[in-house]
Amino acid sequence: MKHADIKAAAEALFNEQRNPFGIGSETHHAVTIPDAVRRCRWIAVDINASAFGLYFVSPSPERARLVPSFDSDYPATAVATKFIAGANGEEMVRHSGTSTAPRWWADDGIAGSDTVFQNLAWAERAAPLAPGTNGIAFPVHADRGHCGLVVFLGSTIALPEDMLYEIHARCFSLFAAVARIRPSDASRMRSISKRELECLKLTANGNTSEEIARLLKLSVHTANQYLTQSTQKLNAVNRNQAVAKALRLGLIE
Repeated sequence: MKHADIKAAAEALFNEQRNPFGIGSETHHAVTIPDAVRRCRWIAVDINASAFGLYFVSPSPERARLVPSFDSDYPATAVATKFIAGANGEEMVRHSGTSTAPRWWADDGIAGSDTVFQNLAWAERAAPLAPGTNGIAFPVHADRGHCGLVVFLGSTIALPEDMLYEIHARCFSLFAAVARIRPSDASRMRSISKRELECLKLTANGNTSEEIARLLKLSVHTANQYLTQSTQKLNAVNRNQAVAKALRLGLIE
């Protein structure tokens, strides 16, 4: 089969935005995040990646972004993750919403280090998600509208084309398992209104209910009502915890 035929067949399969592989090797439920981290590390070892991370696309009505679930420094957060979850990941967010074709980059300054990726027939080059790194990002989707990325970094990644389908299948299955750990969070996030998020954001900036009401031209009672509703939807015990959760989930900045 010609290169172009392989790419066309892959795109037709992957653009359905679901796991096109059927059952993968990580389909059993991940009971905890540490369990999921361990499984992701197995995948990284198989392709000789030195780092990895799993990200959800936040459903923020203001600006979708990548929200880290974990990375290879778990329970800490790697420096690369901060770049990926920031402005560097915006283009990849848009891509993951329309396609499941993998994206790769090579920015380590080592001549020839991008050769392994250039040989992948239907994976496309992208701007680096983290400066000074080489890597590949696999867009993934799961039930209830979840989508995200599984990212692998490393200057010596070894990923032959005949392994690409298997690795992507395992990423799909791993992501589905992680999404099942906290399905209620996703449903609550999607139900939060733009006005409720505005009130949370202003609270995060240190504004009182009276100040929020004045800024949004609301009554104090209505501003408090929005804050109460968002606190309940985030399953938080008070406004401060609601703000912390919203920041962590990428709903506000």
